[in-house]
Amino acid sequence: MNRFTIRDIENLCRIKAHTIRTWEQRYNLCVAKRKQSQHRVYSSEDLKELLRVSFLYHNGHKISRIAKLSPEDIHEVVSCACNKENDEAQILQLLEAGLDLDKERFERTVNCLIMRYGVDKCLVNIFFPFLQKVGLLWLSDHVIPGQEHFVSHIIRKKIILATDGLERAKDRTAPPVVIFAPKGEHHEIPLLTVNYFFRKNGHRTVYFGADLTLHTLKSYLDEHPAALIYTHVITHINTDLDQYLGELSKAYPQHKIYISGPAGSSLGELPANLTIVRTIGEMQQLAETTFFTSA
Repeated sequence: MNRFTIRDIENLCRIKAHTIRTWEQRYNLCVAKRKQSQHRVYSSEDLKELLRVSFLYHNGHKISRIAKLSPEDIHEVVSCACNKENDEAQILQLLEAGLDLDKERFERTVNCLIMRYGVDKCLVNIFFPFLQKVGLLWLSDHVIPGQEHFVSHIIRKKIILATDGLERAKDRTAPPVVIFAPKGEHHEIPLLTVNYFFRKNGHRTVYFGADLTLHTLKSYLDEHPAALIYTHVITHINTDLDQYLGELSKAYPQHKIYISGPAGSSLGELPANLTIVRTIGEMQQLAETTFFTSA
């Protein structure tokens, strides 16, 4: 069973630690267990309860009224919100199924969301925020790798399926968008997402996926034209990222290079041909507003 600290709860629920303590003391709500050190510790079930409570709290319910509800009543109110267009409620549904490793419930929820909202809205408003929360748990060692792989595999499969269903590029002679992640970066969903957005908007892409060596990338770029180069970096790669991107931009100054992901926010001075894509919304906008001409 997973164990979470009050700081984990604070980050995931967007509720300050002192507020959580106040709820516990004043309303006997979400009472934590204690270690021998007297530090609070929460189980997966506690986390799910706090996520539901925080959802109601952030959606205008007074905590004094929430405290009077039974756990079953709280679950019912959240379930009703899931039947409406409430992105946060959908993310909560996915989190609960993911924590429980309930494949059927998770995949059923994903399928229903895609049917209701379409792939684009699900990616921007639901799947990416959900995966960011899972990432927080994974980085703090409170989600086992199997849980992260479990949820990622299902979402990855849906993006690939949606991409395969797209029409071919409008201009098949235009140079492609080259999409990859450097050696040492293994997260693929952001790459699949940007590949989907560019393909959705009629562009050709060359998709190399994650964990690509610089030598392999250069071997391609030295022999083939490219409209732009796109990479996404979440974790620390096997080399200094500033140095890596500096070498890439210097080797191909005529190419526009885009980088997204948390690692991009810590870059130093940027080369003239390098642009940081800070959000999935910007990623989508780039694909929608970029136009290429035939080679």
